[in-house]
Amino acid sequence: MFIETNQVRNQIIPLEVFSISNVNLVIKREDQLHPDISGNKLRKLKYNILEAKRLNKSTLLTFGGAYSNHIAAVAAMGKEYGFKTIGIIRGEELVDKVSSNATLSFAKSCGMLFYFISRDEYRKKDELFFSENLKSIYGDFYLLPEGGTNEFAVKGCAEILTNKDTSFDYVCSSVGTGGTIAGLIKSSNSLQTVLGFSALKGTFQTSYINKFTRKKNYRILDDYCFGGYGKVNAELIEFMNDFKNKTTVSLDPIYTGKMIFGIFDLINKGYFKENSTILAVHTGGLQGINGMNALLKKKNLPTII
Repeated sequence: MFIETNQVRNQIIPLEVFSISNVNLVIKREDQLHPDISGNKLRKLKYNILEAKRLNKSTLLTFGGAYSNHIAAVAAMGKEYGFKTIGIIRGEELVDKVSSNATLSFAKSCGMLFYFISRDEYRKKDELFFSENLKSIYGDFYLLPEGGTNEFAVKGCAEILTNKDTSFDYVCSSVGTGGTIAGLIKSSNSLQTVLGFSALKGTFQTSYINKFTRKKNYRILDDYCFGGYGKVNAELIEFMNDFKNKTTVSLDPIYTGKMIFGIFDLINKGYFKENSTILAVHTGGLQGINGMNALLKKKNLPTII
């Protein structure tokens, strides 16, 4: 039986700024789907796991960095559904640091095997010779791309929105590779605007999104990426902590923190039409907070509560 995904609650955020602006914000708590495979990672993996089973594959192989939500989720999914898991990890210097890295130590506890490679090698991971070399080392496996985004992932993410979500004027999501928002766009109705907050510099995800849907009711913004993927500053951390204190909702610094920060800023700038309703999808990623806090302490920056 697959993990139940139809019981996600929508949480109203009753903050004064929204009543002043005549805008209502609701967060879809995808982060509560599963303690270890939360949010869009579970959605992305759902149909990939079913496909791996259909193909009689017993091993899942994928790629990621030291604090990858995807690596943690694949390891947990493999443990839950009886797959061997292999993680190709960016950064050969990490080979002796697994025990001090919360993400990698968790993945290892789930049974994941690691293959650490240099950043130069990692950039070649999508080339045919690289895949053939992995097969010679590990034998047959089901290949999951970095971040888990493919057609099966988009299919899973299209199930995030339900019939009760059709009344929202805006649907907001953080954006990495583009798979999650592609699914949201596919299942949105034509009167909704899907707004993506890129965690990276640029809006290159548009070309990927257009492979899966012809709908044009969306916009990608990179105004709130804070300089690029994985980059944060004291302003963002303080915002996230204040948000948690007022709402009890934890945000992650790579994706959802930047999205909610962006939504607040756009409200203050009058971007959203009066009396509109906004549904923000919480895509999870909270497992990365411990790793980020370790980095923040080294930089003498405030940590995430």
